[in-house]
Amino acid sequence: MSTTPLSGAPEGAALSAVPSAEHRALREGCGLIDRSERGKLALSGAGAIEFLNGQVTNELADLRAGEGRYAAFLTNKGKMLGDLRILAVGESGAAPQELLLDTERIALQALFDMINRFKVGYEVQLHKRTLQRGLLSLIGPESASVAGAARLGRAEHDNVAVELEGVGCLAVRTDAGVDLICEAEDSERLKEVLLERGAAAVSTEAAECVRIESGRPRFGIDIDESTIPQEAGLNERAVSFTKGCYVGQETVARLHYRGKPNRHLRGLLLSAPALRGMEIHSGERVVGRVGSVASSPGLGPIALALLRREAAPGAQVSVGEAAIGAEVVELPFVDARSG
Repeated sequence: MSTTPLSGAPEGAALSAVPSAEHRALREGCGLIDRSERGKLALSGAGAIEFLNGQVTNELADLRAGEGRYAAFLTNKGKMLGDLRILAVGESGAAPQELLLDTERIALQALFDMINRFKVGYEVQLHKRTLQRGLLSLIGPESASVAGAARLGRAEHDNVAVELEGVGCLAVRTDAGVDLICEAEDSERLKEVLLERGAAAVSTEAAECVRIESGRPRFGIDIDESTIPQEAGLNERAVSFTKGCYVGQETVARLHYRGKPNRHLRGLLLSAPALRGMEIHSGERVVGRVGSVASSPGLGPIALALLRREAAPGAQVSVGEAAIGAEVVELPFVDARSG
């Protein structure tokens, strides 16, 4: 959730080449894409932080309005049910008025069910926001200027209320720009305002390319219910090892302190375009499957994949029945903040 994940190609579908003008806007200016389809919930009530802190991987106890966290929610065995962005909304520095939860649409039902199941006994109210709120993403170094978000903090997930041409919204810092969350009925007007202020409308493929270049995995494509956060490189961003207990903590902590994950999220520099879901081979052994794919203007065909640890950076692997050649590389391909 960050260059929060966008709608990508379905399994087995190849992405078309990204127009260089769109890619340049995302890297050097400000690109705009509508991501209102993402799953959104809200928690209110005096027990909201205490309750959610016992369910997710990151520390929320010290969360103040205007801040946010990225986290995962897990099974008892430490496998991911989804990831989410938690935004503390309200007067900056005060106790949050509500927690706005933003997740992949594919993980929304699991998040809803988890909250409903475990909130008994807490002073917590759950509110649906998916259809009620629009979400527009600005990506690129000029995003804060276009968003009129001069008061927005510099840390990822910092948030502040702003008004653009009479449209009130919540501006949220991401790793690659600014997200604007507004009332659903205001989305089209806000989009017009942002285009008038200098944003360039870009395709899903172009925005996905930037996410993949920055090495940010997407739940449901690159990671799923078989993934432990450390395998996807999420420990630094999503996991606290000093907080109290949460669901799945024992497995996550044991792997962090005592073990080595069997898989790692890696990049693939491909010799030809590949399709999502293709098997990846090292010699005769299957070491993973292709996740997100893109045709980068600067790098050519690239992909993300969870690979067994023997397929280390620098290794040469083959992809699919056509044995497409690929080099395994560390992530990110490109720092999303570099412009």
